[in-house]
Amino acid sequence: MTLTQLEAFVLVARLGSVKAAAQALGVSEPAVSGALAALRQQLGDPLVVKTPVGMTLSAGGQRFVPIASQIVGLAAEGQAAIRQAQGAPAQLRVAATSTVAEFVAPPLLAAFAARNGSIESSVGVSESAEMSTLLRDRLADVCFGPHLTGEAAVDLSCEPMMRYGLIVVASPGHRLAGASGIPWQALAKEDWLVDPSGMDPSSEIGILMAHLHVPDGRVQVFSNQAAAWLAAEQGAGVAPAIAHLASRHIERGVLCRLNVVSTPVQLLWYASTLAAERRSPAVAALMRFLTTPEAMQAMHRSDGAVPASRFRPPVYVTLWS
Repeated sequence: MTLTQLEAFVLVARLGSVKAAAQALGVSEPAVSGALAALRQQLGDPLVVKTPVGMTLSAGGQRFVPIASQIVGLAAEGQAAIRQAQGAPAQLRVAATSTVAEFVAPPLLAAFAARNGSIESSVGVSESAEMSTLLRDRLADVCFGPHLTGEAAVDLSCEPMMRYGLIVVASPGHRLAGASGIPWQALAKEDWLVDPSGMDPSSEIGILMAHLHVPDGRVQVFSNQAAAWLAAEQGAGVAPAIAHLASRHIERGVLCRLNVVSTPVQLLWYASTLAAERRSPAVAALMRFLTTPEAMQAMHRSDGAVPASRFRPPVYVTLWS
């Protein structure tokens, strides 16, 4: 029985499918299936059973999942204790939605590192639906994104981190450019240009497109929001955007803000962690830092730039080994 096998089992149990677990781990589905098969063989129990509506835990799996989850959490605590004993910097693993990971987290964590040099931070991109599981099973220390809800988030702490405005941008030559009072429904038949967070059904943009019944054929997904904006500049469609992040492009005249009714929509990003009494010292230090003017200034940078010496690209996985 290995830690990798336990992590795979816990994620399949929590997220409900091998595919979702593989995405969270940043590995292939066969790798997760193989780890699960090895654990089944060793324990002599199916653990999870595939049904027409998804994965269901066996009786043994139901009893084993909290134990496996505890082992994974203890392993994370053990690794942290050894690093501390060796005098190594504490590690802080941040999972964030793609837009936050692209623009907000890098300057924020760079500013945090400048003040707390004994803490090393890394950023992973995650869908919001995975975040409660990642926190509860100690696969991430902090999550940046929407407010986490549901049964899995009951014991978690979700504190407001940053207020932002959601707008819609397009090329200055777009047919709706210059129009006033554009109803949201008028955008339903436009081509939507989104970053990966737009395909997260629990994200604000995902909820918006579902509400407008935007068909899949009208959605183009780009690796990041900057690429989506570039396509919008070239007249490929409309793109949802964070107002302060898109401001420079609008000021330069390469993008225009469409005058959609009730925009900018005022929304919040949250920092989610385990309950305050269960936070590590590194997490507690970050949460205190988030309340400072220095943190607010870093998060409102519109270019996401950080000093070259502190640059760490976000990784598109939500598990760090």
